[in-house]
Amino acid sequence: MAAPVVAEGAAVLAFRSVMQRVRQAAERSGTRPESIRVVAVSKTKPVSMIRQLYDAGHRCFGENYVQEIVDKAPQLPQDIEWHFIGHLQSNKVKTLLGGVPNLAMFQGVDNQKVANHLDRMVSTLGRNPLKVLVQVNTSGEESKSGIDPSNCVDLAKHVKLSCPNLVFSGLMTIGRPDYTSTPENFKALSNCRTEVCKALEMPEEQCELSMGMSSDFELAV
Repeated sequence: MAAPVVAEGAAVLAFRSVMQRVRQAAERSGTRPESIRVVAVSKTKPVSMIRQLYDAGHRCFGENYVQEIVDKAPQLPQDIEWHFIGHLQSNKVKTLLGGVPNLAMFQGVDNQKVANHLDRMVSTLGRNPLKVLVQVNTSGEESKSGIDPSNCVDLAKHVKLSCPNLVFSGLMTIGRPDYTSTPENFKALSNCRTEVCKALEMPEEQCELSMGMSSDFELAV
């Protein structure tokens, strides 16, 4: 008897389209597609939609709001690789780390205070060291979180040398909302990586760059 045909939902089809575009952009730029990690940002999306992508094989999801990720994570499989993306208030560090045991990475260390809070709470909760990215404000917008590019080396050094419960894993940025300056934003982040890796004496391939959103991820690749 033939196996039943199961129609894929719109979310899965959209995801497969994105992954194909990532592969094509990688080929155009001479980058290995397997070196690129796609984080499916699932803020405001229901658990059922995340589950669809999970069942389709994806494991890496990102959230921007503490209460939302704390609510969703327990309802989904433990092998999901959760990323928290963006600014985090110090008083919400315990809620985030305590509520999401499988938080794989924090993308948004934008000052030493947050780094120190994360470091202490990881130790207090007895978690494994947490991977973090330093957020850099490459567009210079006052409304954006992130360290000024000129200060990214100092913050990266602080995380790597003074926060034993954190693993400095790279840099992240968010471009302008209208995408008019993203080439410069992405180039600025790449330049920051060069400076940080030189200062920390670490290979650039060990320093991730997190950049690009729905409308500009191909340019980021």
